[in-house]
Amino acid sequence: MDPKVTEWKDKGNAALQANLVDEAIAAYSEGLKLDPNNEILYSNRSAAFAKKGQYDLALKDGEKAVELKPQWSKGYSRKGAALAYLKRYPDAVAAYEEGLKHEPGNQQLKDGLAECQSAMNARPSQGFPNPFAGPGIMDKLRSDPRTKDFVNQPDFQLIMSNLQRNPQSLMQYLSDPRVSSALSVLLGIDLGAMGADAGEMDTEDYPTPRPSESKPAPSSSSATSAKKPTGKEKPSNLSPEQNKAWDEKELGNEAYKKKDFETALKHYEKAVELDPVNMTYMTNQAAVYFEQGKFQECIDLCFKAIEIGRENRADYQLVAKAFARIGNAYAKMDDNQNAKIFLSKSLAEHRAPDVLKRLQEIEKVIKEEENKAYIDPEKAEEEKNKGNDLFKKGDFPGALKHYSEAVKRNPTDAKLYSNRAACYTKLMEFNLGLKDAEECIKLDPSFVKGYIRKGSILMAMKQAQKATHAFEKALELEPNNQEARDLMQRAVVDNLKDPETARRQAMEDPEVQAIIGDPAMRMILEQMQKDPHAVREHLKNPEVAARIEKLINAGLIGMR
Repeated sequence: MDPKVTEWKDKGNAALQANLVDEAIAAYSEGLKLDPNNEILYSNRSAAFAKKGQYDLALKDGEKAVELKPQWSKGYSRKGAALAYLKRYPDAVAAYEEGLKHEPGNQQLKDGLAECQSAMNARPSQGFPNPFAGPGIMDKLRSDPRTKDFVNQPDFQLIMSNLQRNPQSLMQYLSDPRVSSALSVLLGIDLGAMGADAGEMDTEDYPTPRPSESKPAPSSSSATSAKKPTGKEKPSNLSPEQNKAWDEKELGNEAYKKKDFETALKHYEKAVELDPVNMTYMTNQAAVYFEQGKFQECIDLCFKAIEIGRENRADYQLVAKAFARIGNAYAKMDDNQNAKIFLSKSLAEHRAPDVLKRLQEIEKVIKEEENKAYIDPEKAEEEKNKGNDLFKKGDFPGALKHYSEAVKRNPTDAKLYSNRAACYTKLMEFNLGLKDAEECIKLDPSFVKGYIRKGSILMAMKQAQKATHAFEKALELEPNNQEARDLMQRAVVDNLKDPETARRQAMEDPEVQAIIGDPAMRMILEQMQKDPHAVREHLKNPEVAARIEKLINAGLIGMR
């Protein structure tokens, strides 16, 4: 994507996140003027129009995104949402289903489809509308801090799907605090203030017993005073076999802490034998395999643990931990793509900060690997030559495109940054040009052209004083460089034309600030003011002489 188009897209995204919808629409529209076939900008503008309530325009942009990129699921999501808002549910269903053909696992498309089907099946004779039906329900839950942490949990999504089809079943789910929180968000009222438990669910190390398990119900008094398991304390309602399994797990944990992995493994295996429906014992066993470097065994066992956990309604945080362990095992095997997939699956279950940090690290490694794989000096040279041809013809936007591609192909070639800096200058993008010139100098401090390029840009930015420093450096490296000499003279003349501006700019120079802020230098300058002859003695010191010369060149002091 062209850098200028990317800039407009980023401005639009920032405005939309800040709820500045009109600004977002304007930014996306500016980007489309430069790149009228950009499906991402149409998709983003569709979202902005929908947020503003202009559903016809949202639909138009969604359809354009689909037209430009028929395989892209996001376009169908935008189109389907706009149709749903317009209550054209059959058309919306068709859009979502078409999108799912291209990306069957896309959760946003699945949610939209379920919502539209629920709206179509809703009976108009019902006096109170189903709060769980209608367009944008899952997006609303994802964006609210009360519900965003569990909205992607598979069991919660199943509950939502049931409620969308049959709202009369709400009473059987209200004991689940997640449903209470969702209802609060969708109705716009605080059910917690009305006595409903909207707090977060406790994380239990032991899985919640399934409804089919025959266990005696506690009396009302004992249920009120019973302490809920925290994961570290043994639950009071375990069977004899489960009790033994718990004790084996505790022994395994002690051995694990002492890094006696073989002993830990024996205890965990025994715990699994005694209680095969508790996934915790399997994930602990997998942790031992991880420490032993048996990463494939660790992965296989975690998959089995997840399957057991799903079947027995294990806490979603335990499932998240198993997915994270799979991801970390793949990372140890240098399979970063699979590591990314399973760390992401872990975050979909439970957003743990340490897993998020690990995912970001993996994504950074993947990006670096992709960049390295993309490097090709020969193709960089080809792109540079194409850029040079267009630059000579005055096609600066076209040249910029090829220079940018050349930089991606060979990011350590200083000359490529110099060429692109010249292109940015022609396009009046001085800040970007200055950045490239400085990168050029950083890569090759002996490259004279880099300093000349930097000085020229600073001249264009009316910073003649800083420009002189760049030209000075160029002349240090190549004293007979005529271009640097001529530009240096122009910079000096510009300084003399506006000495006040030159002094102000000089005072912004960190090196000048350090000289003036040095107590010893201030004393020397005071002596020079009182006794001009004192300067001769001070100039004998090379360091002091260099500092005085710096202040003279900056126009801050004069010599008689």
